[in-house]
Parts: sequence; C-alpha cells; structure tokens
Amino acid sequence: MRQQRSFCGIPLSVFAGIVLAWGAAAATAQELPHPSAEKVRVNVYRYKKYVGKGIRPSISCDEKDTARLQSGRFVTLLLTPGKHTFRSNDQQSQIELDLKPDQQYYIRIDIAVGMWKGHGRLTLVQPEQGVAELKEMKPADSGMIKDRELVASDVQSK
Repeated sequence: MRQQRSFCGIPLSVFAGIVLAWGAAAATAQELPHPSAEKVRVNVYRYKKYVGKGIRPSISCDEKDTARLQSGRFVTLLLTPGKHTFRSNDQQSQIELDLKPDQQYYIRIDIAVGMWKGHGRLTLVQPEQGVAELKEMKPADSGMIKDRELVASDVQSK
C-alpha cells in the first residue's frame, strides 16, 4: 500500500486545496471596491413659497443638467468623492465643493429677482440647518429629473 505524504499531519492534497482556496479569497478581497468609491449625498432643495411658484430653476452638476426644482421640493444627488461644481440658471452663482465620503451636503436654491423673470441662486447650507429644512420638503417630481444616474432612487417620487 502506498503511503500518503503529509504536512503537519494533513495530507498534501488537502493542504494544497486549503492553500488554493486561501489564495482565491485573497484575490477576491483585492477586487472589492475601496471605501473611497462610495457615493456622497448632496441634497439640493428649494423653499416652498408662493412668490415664484411657477419658476423651476435648474440644478447642474459639473455642467450636466441634473434636475429642475419646483417650490417646496428637493433632489438628492449621489456623487463620487472629489471636486464638483454646482450651478443653477443664475450665471453669477456657483458652488465648488470638494466632497468627502463621510459627509452630507446641503444646497438651497433661492429665487433671485431678474429683469424679466426670476432665476435660481445657490447657497451652501450648514448640515444642521439643511437637515431641519429638508424635513419640510417633498421629493422632486420624476418629470423634473433630467439625469437619473446622478439622482438617488430612494428619494424620487412617482
């Protein structure tokens, strides 16, 4: 009868299987996305006011038209960490942010009076204020979303 070779009392065939399984698990762990690849939530909202109710200012992120906001509505953007530029239809108003993965951001759109019609002006809001103000808002209508890839699906209304 042929004697099996062993390593520390474990047959070599079993030991080889363990080593191969460990190597495959290590390779899989390296392929998983890093925490820095997580998305950052940027909440953009507009106060509910009667004045300017018919105006629907746009919100653009990195020069991509993302959504239009009705009075008393909000939209949550899911973005990669790093630098992003936000703009509305007021060309004098833009916000540049370096988004950090462990934070949420709040941007309010106010209606500024113009020569012929009002336009949206952006204001960066402190998180404590933004959380409280966002509770009073409803999600933007789905017809107002222009780029669905950037908008969080958990806050889109039907």
